[in-house]
Amino acid sequence: MRLRSLLFILWLYGTMAIYGLGLLPLLVISEGAAMAAIRWWAKAVLFGARFIVGIRVEFRGLEHRPRGAALVAGKHMSMLDTIAPFVVMDRPAYVLKQSLMYMPAFGWYAWRTKMVAIRREDAAKALKAMVAACRDRLKDGRQIVIFPEGTRSDPGDDPTYKPGVAALYRDLDVPCHLMATNSGQFWPGHGIDRKPGTVVFEFLPPIPAGLKRGELMAEMKAQLEGASNALLAEHR
Repeated sequence: MRLRSLLFILWLYGTMAIYGLGLLPLLVISEGAAMAAIRWWAKAVLFGARFIVGIRVEFRGLEHRPRGAALVAGKHMSMLDTIAPFVVMDRPAYVLKQSLMYMPAFGWYAWRTKMVAIRREDAAKALKAMVAACRDRLKDGRQIVIFPEGTRSDPGDDPTYKPGVAALYRDLDVPCHLMATNSGQFWPGHGIDRKPGTVVFEFLPPIPAGLKRGELMAEMKAQLEGASNALLAEHR
């Protein structure tokens, strides 16, 4: 598995370079063309995961998958959480660190598809900028994807959820869709080793708009952690 994991790392970043550089002309054509390039790469990653390291990806609850403008809060255990949703979501706009925008290829496509980049150094300023940018993306019919933990957690952890999602929920006045996963079970957030198994991304019924901050945070964490832990137990 160590050798297969190394081969998959080569596949992951090799396809990123091939697609990223080979499809550069799409950046000039349109945002939609650039989004299509990311989706093709995401499918290539899932193909490699299945046939090199034996990781299958399954999507559940697609009847709850948001269409059009929406706010999506996802459980975050792995890099895969930022890749796989491109396969089933129309036009996701991820909230991500500003530093990622400076990466070759990755940053170019993130910029062209109008991902929401934030600087964490000045929290208050970053929060205002994030809300303003996400409001614009919603007007454009995008699905705002944010990971409330702020960083990847290990399977079974009890992470602290950051307040950014609550600010978006309140100021944008929209329901909060939820996406649970067990991705870290087979594609850990750290290290290179991968394990064969089934990674599930499960869309849950959305939390309706209008809850108070404490109510939202408690309900969101209970549902995301509960559903994700159930997936971990199911595929143990």
